[in-house]
Amino acid sequence: MPAPPPARPVPGAGLPQGNKRTPAMAPPRGKATRRAAETASGVSAPGVKGGAAAEPREPAAVPEAARPGARRCGPAGASGAGRKKPQVRARAARAEDQAEGPAAPTADAEPPAVPGHPLPRATARSRATARSARAGRPQSGPPEGPGPGPRAPAPHLGQKEEAPGAWKPRAVLEKLRLKRQEISVAAAVVNSLVDHLLRRLNSRESEFKGVDLLRSGSYYERVKISAPNEFDVMFKLEVPRIQLEEYCNSSAHCFVKFKRNPKGSPLDQFLEGGILSASKMLSRFRKIINEEIKNIEDTDVIMQRKKRGSPAVTLLIRKPREISVDVILALESRSSWPASTQKGLPINNWLGGKVKSNLKRQPFYLVPKLAKEGSRFQEETWRLSFSHIEKAILKNHGQSKTCCEIDGVKCCRKECLKLMKYLLEQLKKKFGDQRGLDKFCSYHVKTAFFHVCTQNPHDSQWHYEDLELCFDNCVTYFLQCLKTERLENYFIPDVNLFSRDEINKLSKEFLSKQIEYQQNNGFPVFDEF
Repeated sequence: MPAPPPARPVPGAGLPQGNKRTPAMAPPRGKATRRAAETASGVSAPGVKGGAAAEPREPAAVPEAARPGARRCGPAGASGAGRKKPQVRARAARAEDQAEGPAAPTADAEPPAVPGHPLPRATARSRATARSARAGRPQSGPPEGPGPGPRAPAPHLGQKEEAPGAWKPRAVLEKLRLKRQEISVAAAVVNSLVDHLLRRLNSRESEFKGVDLLRSGSYYERVKISAPNEFDVMFKLEVPRIQLEEYCNSSAHCFVKFKRNPKGSPLDQFLEGGILSASKMLSRFRKIINEEIKNIEDTDVIMQRKKRGSPAVTLLIRKPREISVDVILALESRSSWPASTQKGLPINNWLGGKVKSNLKRQPFYLVPKLAKEGSRFQEETWRLSFSHIEKAILKNHGQSKTCCEIDGVKCCRKECLKLMKYLLEQLKKKFGDQRGLDKFCSYHVKTAFFHVCTQNPHDSQWHYEDLELCFDNCVTYFLQCLKTERLENYFIPDVNLFSRDEINKLSKEFLSKQIEYQQNNGFPVFDEF
């Protein structure tokens, strides 16, 4: 008799049974599923090691409820998992490699690690799976207000199309890149205005004799997005021999007194019962600037209405294009930083203890941002400012001294901050002042970003090819801050920027829902407006 035909192999025979997983990986799936996940993710991401050791003396920057859900940006090890570091070099054309701002603008203890078991090592496959899963999350539609309709259903797993919800962060960043010609025009106009005002304030014996320029804000930090149409400049005035008296346990606001009565001092006229009045001094500063801009013949510039409680004198340049310039008076103190900052600036594990010590030897500043008492303002109070330290951190943001330099490895820290700022900016455009979105500003985003950098201190956790994952981590952290109503000031940890005294709960819930919708649907708001 002829031999019987060989039995056909049974699918799955001989393979391991059960649901045994490798670390950080999704349950076993078919090849088609893996192909779809890899298609959705694009470039494969490198591996991840566990988090960095915490420094117990410094306060936790993550809200308690935020910690369990926090995720690392990328590999924590020095060299990744089983692969060579990509030598992605920064190019001279990038805004970061352009020379630092002109005499005005030119072209361009640490919170402990998340408690519990160390985070598992992420593989390229697991990251692709995570991205595909995130892209395919069921969306419930925007909670409130107008927005895009439901997305098309996911394509068949056997197809090669990109998964719904996938987005291209590098394309968004390219759209946000400042244009050289626009930078050049804006720089010339702003330089001329700032120089004119400085000459006027220093031209004679006056209250502000000796004032000097301190460059601050997103343009000088090189994280400006979209267009060079907003600038912040601080006019610093050194005031020696002052003492600070904290206002109502606020930690950030204080009264300024002179250790000796400055008889004959031009600042004597601003004293109220021995206290230097912020509102009086700002009023005089504003009056001088308003008089002087009328004498500028080659620039069409006007002064905007005063915003109650704001420390800025806002000027609007109307030609050749509209540019807003916030001029802020700042008192410079070279004494030791106030006690309220003792547990702040948690960069020991990130930038190092020596860098922290050197930064804390720099002066600190006081701006006429008045403390609020219910619906009223305390006219004599000043607020601590560390914008120059923020600028220094963003300029030298890597553990490696060559991070993002021409001969160094490029990270994605600044790119994540730009995307975070753009997300908030676009949502504010979309919904206007609904539910108090005007209370949120880029400083909230930057503060949250600094905390994420503290949580993920290693350059290897911010590889440029991990941009999407790192940005998602920043968004997740910001969401947790909104939900727990806690975002600590990076320099003064006792100050909660998301307290209900600052922003009401409904506003935080509204913004949280909108951001969650964007995160679950590939950030469609990036393509609006």
